Amino acid sequence: MTEFRSFVDRVVRPNAEDFDRAGEIPAWVLEEVSAAGYWGAVLDGDMVRFGALHEEIGRGCSSLRSLLTVHSMVSYAVDRWGTAAAREKWLPQLASGRVLGGFCLTEAEAGSDCAALVATAVPHEGGYRINARKKWTTGGQIAGLLLVFARTERGLSAFVVPGDAPGVKRTPIGDVLGTRASMMADIELVDCEVGADSLVGAEGMGLAVITGALDIGRYSVACGSVGITQACLEAVTAHCTERVQGGSVLAEHQLVQKMITEMAVNVRAARLLCVEAGESKDRGDPETIIATCVAKYFASTTAMRAAGDAVQLHGAVGCADGHPVSRYFRDAKVMEIIEGSTQIQELLIARDALRGR
Repeated sequence: MTEFRSFVDRVVRPNAEDFDRAGEIPAWVLEEVSAAGYWGAVLDGDMVRFGALHEEIGRGCSSLRSLLTVHSMVSYAVDRWGTAAAREKWLPQLASGRVLGGFCLTEAEAGSDCAALVATAVPHEGGYRINARKKWTTGGQIAGLLLVFARTERGLSAFVVPGDAPGVKRTPIGDVLGTRASMMADIELVDCEVGADSLVGAEGMGLAVITGALDIGRYSVACGSVGITQACLEAVTAHCTERVQGGSVLAEHQLVQKMITEMAVNVRAARLLCVEAGESKDRGDPETIIATCVAKYFASTTAMRAAGDAVQLHGAVGCADGHPVSRYFRDAKVMEIIEGSTQIQELLIARDALRGR
């Protein structure tokens, strides 16, 4: 959408390399996102528009899009399953961006295996005492509200924990392959006490909360991957119409045209899959989960191929740290891993197909 593209071209793209180099999104950019009302986009009820926003932010900076992703996952979970008290307290702050959300699921040994999570939440003085060690929390360095998954007597459960609660410890993570400015951190909770109204859903509903939140996250990543592919296409067409090789511009070489063709076709196909997933969410279609998996699988693998071709066509300069296509390549690889790896999406898609749906 024109509004989102204008925002990205004004605020994000001119500064994205600086963000990547510094390893953080500066406060003034976060404030610009707040002023535009984008932190609360997932709460507006228009998922196709939400997807368009995340595509454009992904075109500009995958790190900023990653912050929007996890924030949206937390906002969605609080809105759908949070207690009345939690909703009243946190939703206005999340929607405005006064508080940013962090999604604390992954653990060192468990990885993507929710059944192997070992964090605990035991009853304590009318609430809970949580002990957990969470890895790779996007935005964990600045998140003011943590959605933490831990085991109770009734099974895996979800809790909202203020980022400044006693017992919350953060260890910043730097020097990662991609999304270097997403301000990741390891989060440790040591005897962290929260009230009963911090429980999201009922005890034992953790898997349902994870599934719902991850659906939002995967949709955002899919749309952001479309943005990466679009950015690669724009970079390649600009470069290939200017770079002379063998007496003619690169764009006149047939093998180069083939690479550009595949990029141009696949970005449109990926975008349509994302629109399909968004429309299914807007309709309340239960098939939206698999539609999101398909979109995330195709869009992320497309982004990786497009980024590889973009580096190839730029040659040595495309391999240099600080060049946009180098960043696209690093960020695209991350898209194939976060919110469920390519292999997890393949398993889910194949199982759905084998059920005859």
